[in-house]
Amino acid sequence: MEPISTALAGFALFKSAVDGIKSAIGTANDVSEIAGYIDNLFEGEKQVQQKRNKKSGVGVGDQFGVGNVAREIIDAKLAAEQMQEIASMVDMRFGPGTWKSIVDERARRIQEAREQAAAVRREKIRKAQEMEENIKSALLIIGVIIFSVGLFFIMMISIAKGAR
Repeated sequence: MEPISTALAGFALFKSAVDGIKSAIGTANDVSEIAGYIDNLFEGEKQVQQKRNKKSGVGVGDQFGVGNVAREIIDAKLAAEQMQEIASMVDMRFGPGTWKSIVDERARRIQEAREQAAAVRREKIRKAQEMEENIKSALLIIGVIIFSVGLFFIMMISIAKGAR
């Protein structure tokens, strides 16, 4: 039942954000005054979508039950309707294209964060490979030194036996 409570929490967060935006939009002087609600709106929608897309850990009866399927579809449709309503309200209050600008900027920032995370992962992999190469080189050098010292001692012992 935990995954269902997660979805309910996501939908409750979404609904709370919608209510907050609706109550504050009339008196907001700029978008920043409702930014927290918009953040919660996107986070709630993300949680609802994650729940809808995540089926692991849920029994087959729960996953394919008519009640769950209907709830997921209805919640997604309600969320889409309310998202469109909020988009219209924001555009009406702050000018046409404001909502699209918000969505586009959010998508750009998410993409930048993903690219930055990928760059960090690539750098960690590069450093790990570099460290591995350094260790291999060090072991090879140590092996050559040990072999050379051993060969030197063998030669010294042979010379000492020959001198007797």
